[in-house]
Amino acid sequence: MQRRLAQEKIPAQVINASISGDTTSGGRSRLPALLTQHKPTVVIIELGGNDALRGLPLQMTQDNLQAMTRMAQAAGAKVMLIGMQVPPNYGQDYAQKFAATFVTVAKAGKATLVPFLLKDVADGPNAAQLFQNDRIHPNEAAHPLILNNVWPTVKKLIA
Repeated sequence: MQRRLAQEKIPAQVINASISGDTTSGGRSRLPALLTQHKPTVVIIELGGNDALRGLPLQMTQDNLQAMTRMAQAAGAKVMLIGMQVPPNYGQDYAQKFAATFVTVAKAGKATLVPFLLKDVADGPNAAQLFQNDRIHPNEAAHPLILNNVWPTVKKLIA
């Protein structure tokens, strides 16, 4: 993303505060200090997938996402929420409720939403080639597709 910003001559800096395996609870606890330290104008929240993989209650995930959205907005940042989907073996009911969590939070908080980070990656014709052996985490070849999924929204928010 930082390279794309530079290529398009957009004077913005990316601060990657992610932690592999983090949950919404972890993000919620770390966010206040990050907001104070970096004073961002845009906050991208892409958390929740690990909550689902761990079987955490959907209401807890939703509460954490809502709290992070409110915190970032109170600090003066625009919020972009990035949705995730769960593998089909979680069942259709759970999958629908999980995906709806991101829509609900975005609407309630008037945040911008990218519904599915892995669009054209997990559901594309070459999905098997775009994931690590665990079939959960995308590999390096998927990164340009993932950036393309979020770029139009990022560009609008920082314009």
